[in-house]
Amino acid sequence: MYKFLYLMLAGIVAVSGGCNLTPKYTRPESPVPPEWPSGDAYQKDAIKAGEPNAAAIQWQNFFTDEKLRKVIDLTLINNRDLRVAVLNIERTRAIYQIQRAELFPTVNASGTASRERVPGILSGTGKPLTTDLYNVNLGISVWELDIFGRIRSLKEQALELYFATEQARRNTQISLVSETANAYLLVAADRERLKLAQDTLAAQQKSYDLIKRRYEIGSSSEIDLRQAQTRVDSARVDIATYTSQVAQDKNLLDLLAGTSVPQELLPDSLAAVAPMKDFTAALPSEVLQLRPDVLEAEHQLKAANANIGAARAAFFPRITMTTSIGTTSDELSGLFKSGSDTWSFIPQITLPIFDAGRNRANLKASKADRDIFVAQYEKAIQMAFREVADALAQRGTVGYQLAAQESLVDASSASYKLSEARYLSGIDNHLLVLDSQRSLYSAQQVLIDLRQVKLVNLLTLYKVLGGGL
Repeated sequence: MYKFLYLMLAGIVAVSGGCNLTPKYTRPESPVPPEWPSGDAYQKDAIKAGEPNAAAIQWQNFFTDEKLRKVIDLTLINNRDLRVAVLNIERTRAIYQIQRAELFPTVNASGTASRERVPGILSGTGKPLTTDLYNVNLGISVWELDIFGRIRSLKEQALELYFATEQARRNTQISLVSETANAYLLVAADRERLKLAQDTLAAQQKSYDLIKRRYEIGSSSEIDLRQAQTRVDSARVDIATYTSQVAQDKNLLDLLAGTSVPQELLPDSLAAVAPMKDFTAALPSEVLQLRPDVLEAEHQLKAANANIGAARAAFFPRITMTTSIGTTSDELSGLFKSGSDTWSFIPQITLPIFDAGRNRANLKASKADRDIFVAQYEKAIQMAFREVADALAQRGTVGYQLAAQESLVDASSASYKLSEARYLSGIDNHLLVLDSQRSLYSAQQVLIDLRQVKLVNLLTLYKVLGGGL
């Protein structure tokens, strides 16, 4: 009898690996061109043979500044968003393991002992009886045979969602590395702006003191004195503004790092930050295969596709089985004696008779979900393409802007020196000196902005091309 039961169970297990109603997955066509845009805003040599692409460069090699690497290390250790992403992976892994376990029978062992007193009026002998019963069983309880692939489809869905959360963690890490470096550069730029404002105040104060002495001896007018005072006060306002901004930048960096960043790790200026490693842009097809946000969207699409298989399987009968083997005796010592063995086999089939409308609606909803994720996957590709194209456009022009601004600063500096000398010689009025000072200060601020833009552009391009891991 046991042999027959084992053979029957083996046959059922073999049958349970039957059909799968999940549609065959086909990756949607990419809705973007096979090449990056070209034109006046783009460098013709954006893709250079033999040079590494962004995805092939680990962030530890991309950032050559030792202080910045230490700050990024703090972020990857302490940032709470990254912790949540890692915990989401653990959660979806556990859900997948639970769903996978549904494919296999749950085998339980149980043992019971009971003593019962039967009154004489029910015993049949007129005398009360006390009966003992001992039972040991090994069995399977309500195991669904996955003949139509419902459980396998749900397991595949859970697996794809697990893969999606892993890609979400990778995307979170790439974004955190980029945001931390961006905040670090912001601290450097604002500290440099603060230093420029302090130097400007010192120069303006010196000029004001000179004009004040000239005014006191009657060589300068009061309007010259008041105009010089406006430049001093304006510089003082800028110092207060940038002092506040530097403090806020530090707060942002601390938030990203998840802890207080030591002062010795903060940069004094953009020039103090070691240059980042340059790289080439890969082809769109290579970038889209590596970006974790695109891979996350594709895994979510695959999960929705697997859910259609589960919805289709709901139209077919569900077959469950409960079985057990064991031994029973009225004496504990007789449990394992010959003739005390017991067994039971209870198959059950459930036919969805009045659930057809609900099942059709569920199938329709699952197909709509799949189409939604197709659109989201295509949108993720389009967004990725746009982000890279924007970064390449900026990369192709920021160098020319920076060179022109540096020339403008040199010209403004020379103009300021000449106008000041002409004023002291009595040739020009002080208004020309103030205008030259204002132009020089503004040009120096814009130069800091463009230096920051160039560094941030390289950082952004590294991020959107899939670098960072």
